[in-house]
This record gives sequence, structure tokens and C-alpha cells, in this order.
Amino acid sequence: MKSDIILAGVGGQGILSIANIIGLSALSENLQVKQAEVHGMSQRGGAVQAHSRLSSSPISSDLIPFGAADLIISVEPMESLRYLPYLSEKGYLVTSSSAFINIPNYPKPEDIEKEIKSHKNHVIIDADALAKELGSIRSSNMVMLGAASLFIPLKLQSFLNGITQLFSRKGKEVIELNHKAFEAGREASNNYLKPI
Repeated sequence: MKSDIILAGVGGQGILSIANIIGLSALSENLQVKQAEVHGMSQRGGAVQAHSRLSSSPISSDLIPFGAADLIISVEPMESLRYLPYLSEKGYLVTSSSAFINIPNYPKPEDIEKEIKSHKNHVIIDADALAKELGSIRSSNMVMLGAASLFIPLKLQSFLNGITQLFSRKGKEVIELNHKAFEAGREASNNYLKPI
């Protein structure tokens, strides 16, 4: 088993929480995990990315080479396009449609969505809207993890346990909210992939 994942977004969107939960989930299944993070200027909405590598065999490097990623998870649509050179031919791009417009010349959201949809293997969902329905916009990162979980070869319960472990200090309500956000994202991804 091997899964190479690029996580992308901007500062404050919870990219590193997603990476930590994936790592905790993989470790609970006795897999090898390597992770590398690049932090942007979170106060200014700077780019944040992480490489997560999971394998049943030893992993020699924590960085994913171009053309080798099995999955890109992005909490921001323009950031998803930035990392397309990493995606393998069979890899999936899973992104939120919720734009974080932090530059004056941000492309038109419909142009970004058109580019995302031009890639055969993609899922695009409005993570912010789903999170708002659940009562917390801050849980949009867990919506995205749920959406992407269909493409990560880990057990569903491992993800739920990883969420519980990461948020255990914040109390039962926060854990339950994040479980619901994860499940909402997973369902949205399933629905997106159903033939029309």
C-alpha cells in the first residue's frame, strides 16, 4: 500500500490539522508515515502546503516528486491548481469551491472551476457552505478531509479515531461537530461522483 498526498490552502484554513489526522489514522493502521510542511504567512493568507506519504513499506523521502501524487486535497480552489504538476495521471484532485480572495488580481472563480473540471479525476464541493449548515465554518477543513477520504486507503474508523484524538482536548461537542463535518464531506464527495 502507498498513498502520496499533497495538501494545499492558505494560512488559517486547517491544512495542518488535516495532515495530522491523516498521519494519526495511518499510524493506527501500523503504516509508515512521512510528512513535510511549508507554512506561509498565515496572518496574510499566505500559501500553506503539506506532503503526506503513507506506505506499508519504508519511505525514503518526505517530499513527493512531480507527477507522483495520488491525491491533492485543497481547501482553496486556486491553490489546488498550483500543485497540479505533482498529480499522477491516475491521481485525484479534491478541492473546495470556496475561494479565499486575498490578492487583487484573483482569477474569476468560474475560470478556476472550469480548469478544475477539465481534469478527469476531480471532486469539487462547497466545503464552506456544508460547514455553515453544521454551525461552524471552521469545520470546513474536516468537510474536505471527509471528501478526500474516499481516495485514501485507510479505514473509515481510523479517520474518526484520528479526529477524536486530535480534538480530544477541546471536548465532546467539538469532536462530534468535526465527525459530522467529515461525514458531510464524505457524502458530498460520493454524491459528486455518482453518474448524472
